[in-house]
Amino acid sequence: MADKPQKKPKVYLVGAGPGRADLITVRGAELLKIADCVIYDRLINPALLELAPSQAEIIAVPKRIGPAGFTQEEINKLIVDKARTGKTIVRLKGGDPCVFGRAGEEAAAIAEAGLDFEIVPGVTAGTAAAAYTGIIPTHRKYSSQLLFVTGRQAADKQPDIDWHRLATFEGTIVLYMGVGSLELIVAELIKNGMSPEMPAAAIADATLPTQKMVKSPLKALHQECRKQQIKPPAVIIIGPAAAADDRLNWFMKLPLFAKNIVLTRHHGGNLRFAEKIIACGGNAVEFPVITVKPLTQTNAFLRIVGRLGEFDWVMFTSPTAITLFFDLLKHLQKDARVFGRAKIAAIGSETAAELSQVGLRADFVPSVYTSRELGRQLADSVVLAGKKILLLRSKLAGGELAEILTKAGALVETAAVYTVEKQTCRSKPLQEKIAAGLIHYVTFASSSSVTAFFDQVSADVLNSSSAKVAAIGPVTAEKLTSLAVKVDITAKRYTIDGLLEAIITAEQ
Repeated sequence: MADKPQKKPKVYLVGAGPGRADLITVRGAELLKIADCVIYDRLINPALLELAPSQAEIIAVPKRIGPAGFTQEEINKLIVDKARTGKTIVRLKGGDPCVFGRAGEEAAAIAEAGLDFEIVPGVTAGTAAAAYTGIIPTHRKYSSQLLFVTGRQAADKQPDIDWHRLATFEGTIVLYMGVGSLELIVAELIKNGMSPEMPAAAIADATLPTQKMVKSPLKALHQECRKQQIKPPAVIIIGPAAAADDRLNWFMKLPLFAKNIVLTRHHGGNLRFAEKIIACGGNAVEFPVITVKPLTQTNAFLRIVGRLGEFDWVMFTSPTAITLFFDLLKHLQKDARVFGRAKIAAIGSETAAELSQVGLRADFVPSVYTSRELGRQLADSVVLAGKKILLLRSKLAGGELAEILTKAGALVETAAVYTVEKQTCRSKPLQEKIAAGLIHYVTFASSSSVTAFFDQVSADVLNSSSAKVAAIGPVTAEKLTSLAVKVDITAKRYTIDGLLEAIITAEQ
């Protein structure tokens, strides 16, 4: 477990990794969760900041020329000043703090102030770029030596690099911060004896869905990078290992690599969907047009909880309903025993999986994940006449399920666990991306998200673009059609996994 905040302030210099949020170390993630203050660099993945407590102070310190930039001396002073207030400070740095990360200067400033610190290593960009392109820098066929070099001195026209030694190095060279001075670097290496045909590669945005790679002989690398618009952050790999077998480039072959996919669920739902998209190489563009408002603290709902043992069946029609319901039980210091003799039904596999997270197995899950099929298939499977059934669902859910169960003779009650409200987003940037052809898919997981989305985004913009529209199921697809939106993909399995499957199939 991570350290608890101490009486004596402490500073943690934490490596955030190369870009992808889940490449941070376990230690780094734990420390973020207890931070009072996070001071972070420009290239940090914003998703990492969500690990910090909601009350934590979050401070960006971009190193850039201009009024918004910070000098290293200013950053050092800020770290020390914040730590002296008694706070636990996480200084979040891209890659590894000790690999061209100026950790030495920051640690020295902290030590001089008489404060405690800890350096937490991270995955550095050079090794990450190699791993995510299939370049093995110490492949024994090519190299037993690996050299990390910064190219920034060359950019400042004050090189302290021994170009002859570098040019004659028998191994793999990884250059950081060298894109801006690449023409000079290539010229100096060739002038000092390196073969113009030496294999080389430049990798930008390593580990992210926007990753780009250029491979060419050293002599042409500068021109190829300019042609392919390779821009910082990027690393350059030079040496025989850079001529890697393309079959090893696993990341850029993932089924959704470089695809920009818009998510329109509520924030929590978007995060879960985003994890699945990222695992397939895609870029999740969050556009949360709805927000979930719990209704579990109302007197009416609390009375229902007290009566749960009266029911023969309790039905959950969404994972959200389960999450909020069990959050309430925890708050009330109760557990699953409140269900008494009641059996539990779930509308689909995702809802059943959410139940399993709280230690419960659904007694019934329909083979088709809709309210209609939940009611129809349950009525075909068991005798419902005279049975008392409670539906725990959204306030906005339709009445079809209750009608089917009532016709089967059940005594049905409903309780709204939550409602869904529209959330306003900055729609202009998204519409511009859609119009420019930068969005590949726009996904919809509910009718409410469809309504809220098109209250903010023009259907004409979407219909006239190259972006494809993907719906989680026929109900959502029907809602889109009613708004004159062309539906390109409808999932066969009415779950987020089913929607993802359908998009991957469309890419094949």
